[in-house]
Amino acid sequence: MDIRRIAASFVYTLDADEPIKNGYVEYDAADGRIVAVGECGPDDEVLPGAIVPGFVNSHCHIELSHLHGKFRKGTGMAGFIDQINALRDWAGADVKARLTQEWMDKMWKDGVSAMSDISNDDSSFKVKSSHKIYTRTFLEVFGSEPEMCEGVMSDVTKLKETADAEGIDAAPTPHSCYTMSPQLLSASSAAGLESGYLSYHSQESQEEEDLLISGSGAMYENRKRSGMSTPPVTGESSLKYFIDRLAAAKPAPYDEHILLVHNVCLKQDDIDAAKKVMNNVYWAICPLSNIFIHNALPPVPLMRRNGLAITVGTDSLSSNDDLDMVKELVCIRQNFSEIPMNEILVWACLNGARFLSKEKALGSLTPGKTPGIVFVSNVDENGSFTSESKSERVI
Repeated sequence: MDIRRIAASFVYTLDADEPIKNGYVEYDAADGRIVAVGECGPDDEVLPGAIVPGFVNSHCHIELSHLHGKFRKGTGMAGFIDQINALRDWAGADVKARLTQEWMDKMWKDGVSAMSDISNDDSSFKVKSSHKIYTRTFLEVFGSEPEMCEGVMSDVTKLKETADAEGIDAAPTPHSCYTMSPQLLSASSAAGLESGYLSYHSQESQEEEDLLISGSGAMYENRKRSGMSTPPVTGESSLKYFIDRLAAAKPAPYDEHILLVHNVCLKQDDIDAAKKVMNNVYWAICPLSNIFIHNALPPVPLMRRNGLAITVGTDSLSSNDDLDMVKELVCIRQNFSEIPMNEILVWACLNGARFLSKEKALGSLTPGKTPGIVFVSNVDENGSFTSESKSERVI
């Protein structure tokens, strides 16, 4: 063993509701295993800043890193989709793989230990298979026409075989209500549920809600202009529609881990409906992406009042200027200053690990775990991250 010690003004173990002030972490440099945590003695050199566990990025599209800096902001979801359709294929596989490597390396250096990632092709698989960041890959499918369902499911089955051959954890998952026929939404959900994990873009915009509730709005008009079928008008939220399509795939209740991503338009009755049938539901928020696309944020106070298992993601570089978890947490703190920093870090570390069933190794600075140790500079006098905060991996 090679036991080392680092001390800082604040140590967020996430095993308690408060950080340790002037605390230390002892770890084995050979494998990163946490050995001990506690309050510093008089001889410790205490660094000004905070020590936290490695982050879990709960929603990313790392294969879209070639789109960094190419999108206009504030276009709304319909405008964003137009940009995706126009720009996503500009780069070849070699460029995409190189940029995937560069951005995953940056995330690792910045302290990300694990990631829930979306893939539509195999361009990121080789990088993921050998990278230090653990990744569960969701093989996302699209297809608005009912007759496309069989072919799309055949293609994603082959993509899973490629992922399996590369040794990465992967399974099919649906994208969202507005890009899928009812048949494909149910079929892909069934395939994902078989793996024990599902990720779904849920209630990301009011345009999505208008599409389902009243068959109106910018997204509806966008679909019609493109000659694409639209989902049925149900008079209910898009999340309730998703729950209905899940029931067509498999009867409730669902013990599988289900990640609902974005949740910008979430309401109380949606929460009630989800909790009624989903026993292991997690709720990812991607604040900087939501601001980038339509200058909106999810109803975090409502989510907290309901005791939801919130996680944090960056989304992709098509809708974000960076893949920096600290910047996401600073955004949350700036917009919801009543939330303790310790709680926000639980979302960004421990809850993300729990969704991935990796909490025995990741998510907290618990002796025996190997979560990664991250130092965050420029925290305030209470240990909260600031706009000047930067993260750097210790191990």
